[in-house]
Amino acid sequence: MEFTGGERIKNWFREHIRIPLGVTIAICLLPVVLTGLFYFLRSSRGVMDWATAYISAPVRSFLGLLSSIYPFAIMEILCTAAGVFLIYYIIKAFRDSGRRREKWKILGKRLLPILVVACYIWGLFCWLWNSGYHATGFAERYDLSSNGISKEDLVSVTQLFADRANELSYLVERNNDGSVLTSRREIFADSMSIYQNISTEFPSLRGRLFAPKPMLYSWLMSITGYGGVYFALTGESMINTQVPLFSMPSLVAHEHSHQLGVFAEDEASFVGILASVKSENLLFEYSGYMEGLNFLLNALMIAGGTPGSGPSEEWFEIVSGLSENVIRDRQERAMFWATRTMSNTGINFLDRFLTTVAETANDAVNTVYDGFLRSQNQELGIRSYGACVDLLVVYFIDEASTPEVEVVEDES
Repeated sequence: MEFTGGERIKNWFREHIRIPLGVTIAICLLPVVLTGLFYFLRSSRGVMDWATAYISAPVRSFLGLLSSIYPFAIMEILCTAAGVFLIYYIIKAFRDSGRRREKWKILGKRLLPILVVACYIWGLFCWLWNSGYHATGFAERYDLSSNGISKEDLVSVTQLFADRANELSYLVERNNDGSVLTSRREIFADSMSIYQNISTEFPSLRGRLFAPKPMLYSWLMSITGYGGVYFALTGESMINTQVPLFSMPSLVAHEHSHQLGVFAEDEASFVGILASVKSENLLFEYSGYMEGLNFLLNALMIAGGTPGSGPSEEWFEIVSGLSENVIRDRQERAMFWATRTMSNTGINFLDRFLTTVAETANDAVNTVYDGFLRSQNQELGIRSYGACVDLLVVYFIDEASTPEVEVVEDES
């Protein structure tokens, strides 16, 4: 009987490499023990603080250093390869087991390695990332937590952000059509230094940053409604390259905050905005104020109003004072996200089908991610992206409440 190359390799391993049964059982049980240990200990704040400082942070930094060697996203390559291999392996396992007796026993043995690998991945993810959701948060560490904010304070800070966005909107360079003139490469390069200023105020943000990477699957990110993602198992920050360029700097800053150990989404949004507006980089400042203004206006739209009554009076007043450039950029971003699930092939039935599929995918991803956040002690779920409003008001209220003093030169 003549063997194929794959069968010869298998036979060689069977003859020369024998793994004791106890070792095999230990390998299979180790990820279960690690994961179970995490769930048992995650309610202990001290243990989670220790894990994020001495396990999560150094390991993620090392993984980020390794992945930074390559200009493309390792995570996307690994996920694509794993998906293709998984489909092939499962189909082959069903096909091979169907030809023999005791097929369910054979099928179980074939699928067990997949289950073990999945357990290892989840166990590592729990200790490298999920542990941060149960550790001391950024706001608590720096005493920025709030039991609530007043409408007056919200109006003041929103007006501050609107004024700054108006001012900067005329300073950033633009194309003839009014779009912000920059490049993704320039944004990525400049992002490496934007945390220098605020790291003096917040020492935990002094860690090493690694360059963000453009996502190959940006179209998928657009459909599901995400501007970026940080993957702890490779230490990479990946950015959706389809988003409007003026909003990309604040998105990059948000993902960088995850690299630096800010886990909760509301805190990462706040830190990303703060790093941007304090960066002394004109484009990042504008992007940060625009991002913050979006959060604040969304909150002000319903503040103090009754359900179904529409935006508050203060919301209309601030929006009516926005500059033409700010209005144009806000419309560009709104149009982008509003049409991200719409297909436009020109074939009606195909467009309807593809749009339905995209909307279903968007809802499914949001539901899964919302459930994940809630399972990790993030009670607001996806809405936690908007909870950074409290942090913005707490941090900027003194600046918003301080009147600007005009300096008059003495002509005498």
